[in-house]
Amino acid sequence: MATSGTYVTEVPLKGSADKHYKRWRDENHLFPDAIGHHIQGVTVHDGEWDSHEAIKIWNYTCDGKPEVFKERKDIDDENMVITFRGLEGHVMEQLKVYDLIYQFSQKSPDDIVCKITMIWEKRTDDSPEPSNYMKFLKSVVADMDEHVLKA
Repeated sequence: MATSGTYVTEVPLKGSADKHYKRWRDENHLFPDAIGHHIQGVTVHDGEWDSHEAIKIWNYTCDGKPEVFKERKDIDDENMVITFRGLEGHVMEQLKVYDLIYQFSQKSPDDIVCKITMIWEKRTDDSPEPSNYMKFLKSVVADMDEHVLKA
């Protein structure tokens, strides 16, 4: 059995958790204009931008390399949680499980966080752990913070 694991981190945010959640839930098409150094394109493959189980294809740059990621989105509005389940793409060549869970929480008026949970399982023991992807995701959330504030 190949190695598996879970990474968890929190990114402090400004503004409101609702506003951040809405951007991540419904407005992924704005990411390339907001943070084009990370995300170069997002297209809907199946479903609608804001629909549960929509499938999207992301073009992004991680560690200086252009990559593609195809995911299915699961939505939990009650808890402000969005899950991206990896289906295909560069990261899926190394991993057989790659789930990204974003939970937005308004702990107080000045204490807002995005908790990022990455659940992963390698295809083989020789595959590297995806710590570089966790660093990338944390950077994407932090960089979107400024864009959400301006919106």
